[in-house]
Amino acid sequence: MLRFFKPKATPTPASDPPALPTAGAEQMLRRLEWGTIRRLDGLLQGDYRTLLRGAGLDLADLREYQQHDDVRHIDWNVSARLGVPHVRVFTEDREMAAWFLLDLSASVDFGSGAQRKRTVSAEFVAVLARLLTRHGNRVGALLYRTGVDRVLPARGGRMQVLQLLHAIAQHAQQPPAGASGSTRLHELLHAAAAVVRRRSTVFVVSDFVSEPGWEQPLGMLAQRHEVIAVRLIDPMERALPDLGLIPMRDAESGELLMVDTHDAGFRSRFAQLAQQRDAQLRAAFTRAGVDALELGTDDDLLQSLLRFTDLRKRRSRLAGARAMPAHLRAGA
Repeated sequence: MLRFFKPKATPTPASDPPALPTAGAEQMLRRLEWGTIRRLDGLLQGDYRTLLRGAGLDLADLREYQQHDDVRHIDWNVSARLGVPHVRVFTEDREMAAWFLLDLSASVDFGSGAQRKRTVSAEFVAVLARLLTRHGNRVGALLYRTGVDRVLPARGGRMQVLQLLHAIAQHAQQPPAGASGSTRLHELLHAAAAVVRRRSTVFVVSDFVSEPGWEQPLGMLAQRHEVIAVRLIDPMERALPDLGLIPMRDAESGELLMVDTHDAGFRSRFAQLAQQRDAQLRAAFTRAGVDALELGTDDDLLQSLLRFTDLRKRRSRLAGARAMPAHLRAGA
């Protein structure tokens, strides 16, 4: 599969104090706050925790199961004794944390339309991070370019979101230095396992154009944390238009190739390989036990997030229905 040019940058772990956020970060966040964030918060009606399946700290009560309850909280022993499904009610943990594992390698700089994958990634992070910090949660991030070269500890508040957007923008401004070599997504996942100790919600934001070997560490991370794979995709990565003879640069080696997109056979083979890659990624996410959200450069971010939260709700209810003993299903 053809990839796109990846400039190489020298990893420099972030140990210095955070820089002052740029006006560009403030402008982006303000635009999203007045648009997407406010609308999303209203449409979710406070149910933003659909995106963070946190667990309560203390058992507060038991009550009968009601429609829309989280089926994972059903107490099967009590339900069996009473003959009616009962759920545990917990005291909520108000200090939930979300971490963003950001693949900022050069393949995410690609975009065939008005937006690049990097822009989609930044806006997704801005919307989710601000939505969560508005409700008292903390957000942190690990940034990967040619290695994990920056860690932002989890903190709350609007300034933390601006610092995160500023860090993303800084990476985008780094000058190219030739071919970068293969992206090693497993390095980002292993680093996250070492840094993120407390159970959190982890968003892995990447186009997943990487060397093999990331599936196992993704699954291991999901055993401890709630992990969501956010795949960035551009329509041209699935189907090439007829543009005649065009240059393409391999993101891993920097090799320049001339491709005849007027060749219908080539376009067909390209589309078939893209379909195979889609299927392989979906299977990998399933094996790792993570939910996946796909964000295209031509998608509406708000609608994509709403579809995803609805899917998580329905999937949770279906999983609970399958797990519920047959003699209790009627009562649920």
